[in-house]
Amino acid sequence: MKIVFAGTPEFAVIILEALLPTTHVIQAVMTQPDRPSGRGLKLQASLVKQVAIREKIPVFQPTSLRLDGKFAQEANNFREQIESLDFDVMVVAAYGLILPKWLLDLVETKNPLGCINVHASLLPRWRGAAPIHRAIWSGDEMTGTCIMQMTQGLDTGPVIKQETMAIQSLDTTATLHDRLALQGARILTEVLDQLNKGEVPKTTPQVEHGVTYAEKIRKEEARINWQSSALMIDRQIRALNPSPVASTTYQGEIYKIWLSENLTDNWPVEKSYAPGQIIEINELGICVAGISGVVRLLEIQKAGGKKMSAGTLANSLQLKEGGFFE
Repeated sequence: MKIVFAGTPEFAVIILEALLPTTHVIQAVMTQPDRPSGRGLKLQASLVKQVAIREKIPVFQPTSLRLDGKFAQEANNFREQIESLDFDVMVVAAYGLILPKWLLDLVETKNPLGCINVHASLLPRWRGAAPIHRAIWSGDEMTGTCIMQMTQGLDTGPVIKQETMAIQSLDTTATLHDRLALQGARILTEVLDQLNKGEVPKTTPQVEHGVTYAEKIRKEEARINWQSSALMIDRQIRALNPSPVASTTYQGEIYKIWLSENLTDNWPVEKSYAPGQIIEINELGICVAGISGVVRLLEIQKAGGKKMSAGTLANSLQLKEGGFFE
């Protein structure tokens, strides 16, 4: 199959890299425009664009796809380019722009499934921008990947293929993200192989009950509220790794908390502790009380410092049992 691949961040890169050695050919890449990044705010190409340049694949970076919007001229120029391109299917993975009807209609003239999207959840649960984060934060035991036929709604299209995956007790968004991307690449390739043989996979409309939306993570959600249960604090910490990373303060200093585990079920109930109180420090980490239960901080980073094991950092900074995170 001759593919136009639309994607931007690391999730899309993993899928793109997996497609490169297959018999399918990437004719072009669509990705977000270069953005200012780093201390110098220099323009930085997306990770997908960097791969495309390395592989000498043509790159399209329209600011908008709306033919009547602020960047109408740019969008219309892109439309002319994509209409003249020889391709069979468009694969979308975390692209970042909503595909308009004119583009969906164009791709439907190329193959019966039209645009194909790789989405990291078991639709209709967790439609939207941050399905992996929200699945961990909500305590889901299972997630998975869907290959979906794209429609104009937000992740509302029929499901072509899906596969489940268990969420482990120490999974973070970072670890689950990579496994789901590899899973998505594998089942996407199976769908493309079917299309290449002239077979049209059956699709299954999404059910109307059980719909949830994975809203984009806001920076203000990173602050740990120690008045929450240890269960919810642990989920928050793991959900926000690798970005924006959960944070707290100790004696006025900001700390990022990268990894934790919930000890509530294994902690002896001998006395009550105040929320945020450090109740034990050892080589395994820093045990802190929530409004109920105990969470062990495993990886921690002081502002301006390096990420390291919580036990090591606690000793070097002389954190004290009985002290408080706020």
